Amino acid sequence: KLQASGGGLVQTGGSLGLSCVASGGTFSSYTMAWFRQAPGKEREFVATINAGRTKYADSVKGRFTISNYNAKNTVYLQMNSLKPEDTAVYYCALDPKKYGGSGYLPASKYEYDYWGQGTLVTVSS
Repeated sequence: KLQASGGGLVQTGGSLGLSCVASGGTFSSYTMAWFRQAPGKEREFVATINAGRTKYADSVKGRFTISNYNAKNTVYLQMNSLKPEDTAVYYCALDPKKYGGSGYLPASKYEYDYWGQGTLVTVSS
């Protein structure tokens, strides 16, 4: 089970941090990610992390930072310099597949098997 929290209302240029706790096992070797879905749009990739490697969508690169704390099965998303177009429901996700030492980080929503309930982030202009 994945439980996301930390969403809220923030002004343009502000910052917000999201957390996602995974329960029901040990997930330190799995890939965890954040996606988001704005009203009327498809769910899109934001960022992913595994074994210290990270990947970001171009739209958030340089503004968002994904990190994790394996001992607490928690993944974080620090969002800075927020823009109105960042407004969306943010979902954390987990991919239990193991890719060995390939360094592969999946960015497609179809590659993630477990999803949190979502937390709303609203950026006012």
